[in-house]
Amino acid sequence: MASPNNPVDWQGRYHHIDQILDTPGPRTDEAFMAGDGVKNFLRNEAKILVIGAGGLGCEILANLALTGFKDIHVIDMDTIDISNLNRQFLFRPKDVGKSKAIVAAEFIMKRVPGVKVTPYFGKIQDKDDDYYMQFNLVICGLDSVEARRWINATLVNLVDPENPESLKPLIDGGTEGFKGQARVILPTITSCYECSLDMLNKPTAFPICTIANTPRLPEHCIEWASVLEWPRVHGDKKMDTDDPDHISWLFNVAAARAKEFKIEGVTWSLTQGVVKNIIPAIASTNAIISAACCNEAFKIATSSAAYLNNYFMLIGTDGVYSYTFEHEKRDDCPVCGGESLDMSISSEMTVEEFIETLTEKQDIQIKKPSLSTPTKQIYLQAPPQLEEATRPNLSKKVSELVEPGGEVTVTATTLPFSLSLRIQFTSK
Repeated sequence: MASPNNPVDWQGRYHHIDQILDTPGPRTDEAFMAGDGVKNFLRNEAKILVIGAGGLGCEILANLALTGFKDIHVIDMDTIDISNLNRQFLFRPKDVGKSKAIVAAEFIMKRVPGVKVTPYFGKIQDKDDDYYMQFNLVICGLDSVEARRWINATLVNLVDPENPESLKPLIDGGTEGFKGQARVILPTITSCYECSLDMLNKPTAFPICTIANTPRLPEHCIEWASVLEWPRVHGDKKMDTDDPDHISWLFNVAAARAKEFKIEGVTWSLTQGVVKNIIPAIASTNAIISAACCNEAFKIATSSAAYLNNYFMLIGTDGVYSYTFEHEKRDDCPVCGGESLDMSISSEMTVEEFIETLTEKQDIQIKKPSLSTPTKQIYLQAPPQLEEATRPNLSKKVSELVEPGGEVTVTATTLPFSLSLRIQFTSK
């Protein structure tokens, strides 16, 4: 452990890193300047932001500190739960209930002396453009699509063509069981997160007729308990999926229905997974993806090797398989493309049905959208006065409010950008 009388042996700690930085290699970038200059930038000048201090974030923070980054910031809005301890290794039982960002920062600084980790316990939306401008690059270890879309759009909006320093590379990592991905996004240059929205898995939805009449899977029984039985028994009482008593009730009701239809497999963890849309987190997957993210961060910060162009995928469900490919930009991407998205809808579709379509459409997925045209407000989710004033339009046909080929602007409070749709009508 370091002390005033026993300083940290940085040269020994980073001996293997120095071997990379002291000598150019066959794939070294032309801008690479081997030696003290690049080591000084990595360890004394580079400032990096990590968003998320969960399963991926814990691994990312440790990797960055041990790679040589000494000025790290971390944002997370969550507190530590006992269920996190099996894979978020920076936390201990005594930390349950505390801020993930703060505890993670303290742990890293204690174990890797000389590294400064600045935590923020809150939302990424709390910070302004000036805050994000201070970083050289950003790494995301998030489990939220909405948060990824927000930071992606924010970093794209920061880019000023006349100021190269305004371009902040974004490295995004994500895991889903034994599968994972890491990608490098250069805002306005490569495809952004929004460009690949249609690659996301659709949330699983079970037909009501199946769960009500002919359940075949344990998930059908759990959905029946939560979607049909809960409101029948409890009326308007809202289900709290974080309340153990509510989960216990769902589990018991679902188990009884499963027994009636001779279905096996209803468990407490599956009940939680279905009602909270939980995907099991695998520690080994987190380790691989976080290592991939930090490897890209190191390459971008030092120019010691070519960085990923631009997508890495890991599939560990049947053996271990990985591959890389270049995801191309979408011209009609609402964040980085600049062109309107063409959309055909039925001339009979109502505004309410149109809003539902926007929330479900794979390449749009906007929750609680507000709609307007250059000349009128179609429907606004907020403030309450405008929502009430535009509510009558919900039952009207879109074709009554929008000309064929007309543009509809879609906005949402959760996203810092607007989507422009060019509407065409069909007879179906």
